[in-house]
Amino acid sequence: MYLCRMKARYYNKTIKDKSQSKWGRILVITGARQTGKTTLIKNSLPDYTYISIEDPQMRAQYKGLTAQQWHAFYPKAALDEIQKEPQLMESIKSVYDQYEDTRYALLGSSQLLLMKQVKESLAGRCIITDLYPLTLPELETESWDAEVKDSPFQIILKNNTLPCFYPSSDMIPDIPAKQKAWFHYTMFGGYPAVSGDMTDDDRWLWLNTYVKTYLERDVRDLVTMKELEPFVKMQQLIALQTGCVFNASSIGTHIGVSYKTVQRYLQYLEMSYQTITLQPWERNVGKRLMKSPKIHYIDNGVLRAVLNKRGMMTGNEFESMVIAEMYKQAKQTELPLNFFHLRTADGKEIDLLIETEAGYYAFEIKQTEHVIKSDARHLASLADILDKPILHSFVLSNDQATQQFAPNITAVNVIQFLG
Repeated sequence: MYLCRMKARYYNKTIKDKSQSKWGRILVITGARQTGKTTLIKNSLPDYTYISIEDPQMRAQYKGLTAQQWHAFYPKAALDEIQKEPQLMESIKSVYDQYEDTRYALLGSSQLLLMKQVKESLAGRCIITDLYPLTLPELETESWDAEVKDSPFQIILKNNTLPCFYPSSDMIPDIPAKQKAWFHYTMFGGYPAVSGDMTDDDRWLWLNTYVKTYLERDVRDLVTMKELEPFVKMQQLIALQTGCVFNASSIGTHIGVSYKTVQRYLQYLEMSYQTITLQPWERNVGKRLMKSPKIHYIDNGVLRAVLNKRGMMTGNEFESMVIAEMYKQAKQTELPLNFFHLRTADGKEIDLLIETEAGYYAFEIKQTEHVIKSDARHLASLADILDKPILHSFVLSNDQATQQFAPNITAVNVIQFLG
């Protein structure tokens, strides 16, 4: 009965398949707190013994086990928050090397700490999966066992072909479910806890508590007490400026810390799955790291909680929300992709540029309900700038109508494209 109230996850089947593969004897599942890592493992790998490393007393007990004891008592186990006890990585490595019939899932919410330990102890021995908040196709499901279908965006990335778009989004057969999921996503984001049956007030309470818990638990692992206040100020500034070009020097001056400290704080936000960074595209790869990136919050609900905001979103917030959803969906495909923003010397801007092995997909993101051809003007001349072919360009918006502005430029409703 409990599972029926849960949203399905894209990785339900793939995690099980990976665990049975040659290289899946150790699975590393990372992601922010409350994204559903524990639920995913408990339901996808029910034969794994679940072990929490949060309790210091239990932590000491597991730390004292020999490889032989791990093999005897826990030949298959899921270890949650394993970054809390780095020595356990060595234990799992030892068991892996000595006993071929052992299988483990390692879960952690701090990518910075966990990945450092994985690189030191488990390089070449594990499969790593990032778990993000729910995507739109996941939000549309009604039970844990439901099939999560690829969105048109994911189909494009996987097949390098365009699906047939409906002339208008209101013609989609299951549009009410998609609109319901989209409305929820715009208001409360994609964390599983706020997708269930609860009042809106309870959703806001959960999100506000989540932000507070993030500061008290995850950030305390990374910054000192005296750094907490400037970190919070920077967190709020980045939320206010989501989707804008990031100026580390300006932010450092505003909160009273050095340029290097701002860069370190930004790394903490990204490595704890709060933000993503889009580097500017440059033909010269070295220059990409020299110019200012754009920062986008991964979850719109958390963004709104940080800002204590319940009203209408700005254009930049809409852009961030859409790009974050595309980023999460792209990650699920496990394809080798690079995400950029583009600003040319003559002032042309492209909100999102996705590099694939074959070429680029370009996106302009507009909050408007009425897209016109001039909204795609910067997309038309990209072929003269880029070093690979433009596979297709899109204008994503709230406009219900699908429009073809050029053979390789399509305007499509964001719900139809991502749902």
